Amino acid sequence: MVMKLDYQLKLEQTQKLIITPELKLAIALLQYSALELVDYVQEELLNNPVLEMQESAAEEKDNGAETFEKQSNGQTANEGFSWEEYFRDADWSAREDTKFQLWEGPPSIENCAGGAESMMEDLLGQLRLMGLSPREFSMASFLAESLDQNGYLRADLDELAQALGVTEKRLYRVLKIIQRLEPAGIASRNLQECLLNQLISLGNPPELAVKIVRNYLPAAADGRFQHIASRLNCDLKAVQEAIDLIRTLNPKPGSIFGEGGSIRYIIPDIIVEKVDQEYVIMINDSAAPHLFISPFYHKLLQNGSDDTLSSYIRGKFDKALWLIRSIEQRRVTLYKVARQIVDIQRSFLEHGIKQLKPLTLREVAQQVGIHESTVSRATNNKYIQTPKGLYPMKFFFSSGLTGDRVEGYSSHSIKTQLRETIDREEIQNPLSDQQLTDLFQHKGIKISRRTIAKYREEMSIPPSYKRRRL
Repeated sequence: MVMKLDYQLKLEQTQKLIITPELKLAIALLQYSALELVDYVQEELLNNPVLEMQESAAEEKDNGAETFEKQSNGQTANEGFSWEEYFRDADWSAREDTKFQLWEGPPSIENCAGGAESMMEDLLGQLRLMGLSPREFSMASFLAESLDQNGYLRADLDELAQALGVTEKRLYRVLKIIQRLEPAGIASRNLQECLLNQLISLGNPPELAVKIVRNYLPAAADGRFQHIASRLNCDLKAVQEAIDLIRTLNPKPGSIFGEGGSIRYIIPDIIVEKVDQEYVIMINDSAAPHLFISPFYHKLLQNGSDDTLSSYIRGKFDKALWLIRSIEQRRVTLYKVARQIVDIQRSFLEHGIKQLKPLTLREVAQQVGIHESTVSRATNNKYIQTPKGLYPMKFFFSSGLTGDRVEGYSSHSIKTQLRETIDREEIQNPLSDQQLTDLFQHKGIKISRRTIAKYREEMSIPPSYKRRRL
């Protein structure tokens, strides 16, 4: 049997979605927060000589007015944009006097802020004041370096003693020295020892509290007060008072030092202010510099350089203009999304979190006329400053009640009302989940007991039998 292979040339027309580098840039910039955008722009200023930063306050004002006018007219960055048009329309005479500003020496020491002291630095500072011998100070420093971020010594003491070449008994004595330092409970080996050391640091601690920590800590955490009272043959109210004292202690003493000076600043990307009963939205561009094309390279290109240099400059021009265009497109998208959020959540801005409405990304996307994923990128890792405080933009996208059909109530709103209701309850007779459900239904909010229990657990509120007090 002979098989024949048929080779033919066919012309087919197909559609494919190709993500160009320019589109990737626009998507990336849309996801950046204000600080991330500043970092990216600063890097581009170093890598692209065609880009320059605008420093004139008057020019910034003019550009801001121009951008606002574009937004008002509904113009976006999707219109055609070429570097030839940019050169033709730009007012280069206003930028002829652009000069470089030279560095004039190191900054004054008065302008430098000291960083937060780490846990290790604080402990070593205290140890230096205790008059320890060089060997003891060396062992104490080694133990201090072995603590985790919560201030616990998790390593086995015998293994540490072998590593130092000393006896476990001698190292234990040094450990006890560290445990007398501040904060109380530092260098403990477990939660029980941490709480005991903190009670001892109070001076004449209640004997009942010490007994509970030593023998009944799991029962106390589970709220079995009656069980503890019967075992210790004491009054139930005394047990409650002792456990209330224990709960004031810090189970993570090392956490007061934070992250060792790593500070995360939040700069709002959007600012909302109320002016004459209307909410005005401003895109925060104070952190990001305004960019423009260098007049020097513009003249260099006009003067007719050699082909290699012209090709290099044209490539940099294209990248610079795409960056300026993408930043402007980011501004317009953020404005439109923020406008919809403010319009929908106006009751929250007027009356607080109880009036926060359920909102989804799809609803905003349909109103703005963009894809749902674009709204997600526009709100990701961004903050909005409102008259009610600073919030992540994702905060306003709250779903309704899971499994319940309630018009106009978000999960954040229900949680706030739930916490306020529990805060007002009688401590001698706390409300059960079913009683809380009945209260909400009496307000016209149809919600199941299971949903109440779910929200209560998410807010770390114990059940009614653990909240009961005499």
